[in-house]
Amino acid sequence: MSDLKFWLGFNLVKGIGPAKLQAMLDYFGSATAAWQAAPKQLRKIGLDSRAIRTFMETRQTLDLDAELARLEAAHIILLTWDSPDYPAYLREIPNPPPLLYVQGELRESDQWAIAVVGTRRLTSYGRQVTRDLVAGLVRSNITVVSGLARGIDAVAHKTAVEMNGRTIAVLGSGLDCIYPAEHRQLAQHIIEEHGAVVSDYGLGVQPEAKNFPPRNRIISGLSLGVIVVEAGERSGALITSKFALEQDREVFAVPGHINSPVSKGPNRLIQDGAKLVMSVDDVLEELNLTMVAEHTAVQMALPETTEEAELYGRLSHQPTHIDDLSRATGLSSQTVSSTLTMMELKGMVQQVGGMKYVLSREPEPVYNISQDENEA
Repeated sequence: MSDLKFWLGFNLVKGIGPAKLQAMLDYFGSATAAWQAAPKQLRKIGLDSRAIRTFMETRQTLDLDAELARLEAAHIILLTWDSPDYPAYLREIPNPPPLLYVQGELRESDQWAIAVVGTRRLTSYGRQVTRDLVAGLVRSNITVVSGLARGIDAVAHKTAVEMNGRTIAVLGSGLDCIYPAEHRQLAQHIIEEHGAVVSDYGLGVQPEAKNFPPRNRIISGLSLGVIVVEAGERSGALITSKFALEQDREVFAVPGHINSPVSKGPNRLIQDGAKLVMSVDDVLEELNLTMVAEHTAVQMALPETTEEAELYGRLSHQPTHIDDLSRATGLSSQTVSSTLTMMELKGMVQQVGGMKYVLSREPEPVYNISQDENEA
């Protein structure tokens, strides 16, 4: 995208958020033209003197080409409102982040995602419930979204990774400032094989307390629904559930002991109308993600495209790396990846870790996701 560096520039200007940037894009027509605007023009669209002064000072000091080079060296992808790969559900929320920094891979199948959040001070009950719920989500090919924090978040991500599932971690800091530091290795596992780590904060931004509530709106925005496992009465997980309601997402809560401090949050949510969760089936049924059998007889889906047929013929029950498939078929790695994703959803193949795939030994569940859910 020719004006990508100017999107990056606006992201690094303090005081220009989604609403102001949208006004600038509407008036000037592109990020390039908006970045080059004169103060007089900026006043016409309602920017105050302080915002204009900050913008001008930042514009004069930033080397956008150097900033892009830093991101490229760190293998960070930028997604803007104009990017076709910008997450569809996130785009629908009020004032979505204009720019996302992404390490790892976001797939089209990640639109079928559930957020699992909760307290940092989890109990053994909360740990086990989180593991059980995430295991059920992974078995149902649902991506697990959380915030990489200590406690419930970490258990959710680790369980998804251990089960070779998909997970997305959303940070309240720059991607080079993983917080907490002990989760750097977990973040790397997610990036390399199991999903993506994302943020709307630039490199070098530290994990300050004020960054986390805005981060939580991205967690819920990426998800069809939010499960709160354990949370105190003032937990950040409750902020996530509040954003979920504002974004017309479903809120689920795990009941707990009435005398437990970390059960007060979810118990209150249930009292206020959140869906009570006793098993993952409660979530899948509420969102119409319930598994249905193809037929009672054992049968496999057949290749429907030339690309599927090429890949299917090269696979066996021995793991084959995606790069080997690309070389063997002559297909681009992007085509191979997207085609395998669709084949996995159809139950034709399975990913077994390390970007390796095998033929499915038995039919995998197929999901009925109606147009209504795609618009949730």
